[in-house]
Parts: sequence; C-alpha cells; structure tokens
Amino acid sequence: MNVTSLALKQPVPEVTRAPSRALATSADTLLYLDGVTVSFDGFKALNNLSLVIDRGELRTIIGPNGAGKTTMMDVITGKTKPDTGTVVFGANVDLTKLDETAIANLGIGRKFQKPTVFENLTVFENLELALKGERGMWKTLRALLNGEQRGRIAEVLKTIGLSERPAETAGALSHGQKQWLEIGMLLIQDQQLLLLDEPVAGMTDHETKQTAELILTLAGSRTVVVVEHDMEFVRSLGARVTVLHEGSVLAEGSIDHVQSHPRVIEVYLGR
Repeated sequence: MNVTSLALKQPVPEVTRAPSRALATSADTLLYLDGVTVSFDGFKALNNLSLVIDRGELRTIIGPNGAGKTTMMDVITGKTKPDTGTVVFGANVDLTKLDETAIANLGIGRKFQKPTVFENLTVFENLELALKGERGMWKTLRALLNGEQRGRIAEVLKTIGLSERPAETAGALSHGQKQWLEIGMLLIQDQQLLLLDEPVAGMTDHETKQTAELILTLAGSRTVVVVEHDMEFVRSLGARVTVLHEGSVLAEGSIDHVQSHPRVIEVYLGR
C-alpha cells in the first residue's frame, strides 16, 4: 500500500544542513524550497521553483495539469530527487539528502488523490495500524492497546467525523469517508506537515463542505498544503493560494487576487 503515513518508525539518520537561504524566511518557516528544478527526458517538470510555507499555515496550490504540483510533492516527500535546488524542513533539515521513510519520520505525511486504506479492515483497525506502524498487519492487530492509545484513536475518530463507525469495514465507507479515514491515519502518527492531493475529488457537495471544515480545524495545530482544482472548495478554505505554471510560481496571494490575475486567467482559469 502506497501510504507515506505508514512508514516504519525508524531512527532518522544524521541529516545534512542546507546552505544559507536566499529567500526571505523567518523562524516560523516550516518548509522552504528555493531554485528547485526537476527534469524528465529534457522536460522541466519543475523550473527554478521557490516556495515558503510557515508553521501552522494552510496553503492551497492550484494550476493546470502539468504545472508541477505532483512533482513538487514528490520532491518534498523524497520520491523524486531534484536536479538542483534547496528543499528545507524545520530547523534547516535538507530533505534532498533523505529517503522517503526518513522524511515521513520527520513528520511529513502525504495523502494521495485516491484513498489507500485497508478496505477489509475496520475503521478502528486502520487507525490502529497507523498508530503502531506497519510492522506486520496481524501481529500488530493482536497486540493489546493501552488506554492512552485507545484514547488517541477515539480523539482522531472524533476529529474526522467517524466516531459512530469504528467497527465498520473501511470498504463500506463512502468515498469521502475513506478520504477522512486516510487523513486520520496521518493525524494519528502526529504528522506535522500534511500534503493533501485533491482531497475532495469525487465527493458529494455535502462531503466537500465537511472536508473543508475538517481541514480548517487542522490548520494552526498542523501545517496543511492542499493541491486542488475545485475553485469553490479553494475559496471556502480562505487560505493563501499559490498558482503553479510550467514548474514555477506564476502568482500568489488571496483567492480574489489570483482569480483576477491576467496570466492566471489566461493559462488556467480561462480554459
């Protein structure tokens, strides 16, 4: 199962400190990308991309297909190594020197567009596996939970709106509920940076509204980066918006600012 949140809890290796930063950052900066370029067979998926995300911030990322959104998340999580550029997390940790498991252990979790939960297990068991790490499914499920762990699962169930469904098989959940469960699997591992890829794709209007409410409750205590195409959903989040185009930042600011930006209208919104 391709779920970054279920990486084994292993000691994080000694990290390489990044070079001095060229962009204006502050002590509140959690994630910093500067001059990041990724090429595939001559095509630049990212082209000198620079981005700063503050601790506790909610940020939305939009842009046309091929703008570099997925590649950006691949770089942050260690799936793809950049050709050039700096990628820094927290207290000057150079993510380009770490693998995917080490990056997940730092507190960076990613939710893919398609929910990747254990559909044959219950909601509770999915959270239990995420809490303990995937060290052999049945061995983990046979281990007894202590009171603190059960309390943690109950807390996450309440946060994601599934308190009444702990014994329900994950496969029986609606599409939106599966998305919330996967977000819960990130939360229960105390991931501090959540990367959510099109979290409301395929959801009903009601589920979309509930997802916005869930994400808004997470911002502040977590740093949340949402990649999305649904502009009404983006507006409902009320967050700073970054527009990517051809692997670089085209515009950044409020939703009203980017929606009125001539180039954004030309390359994305006007299509």
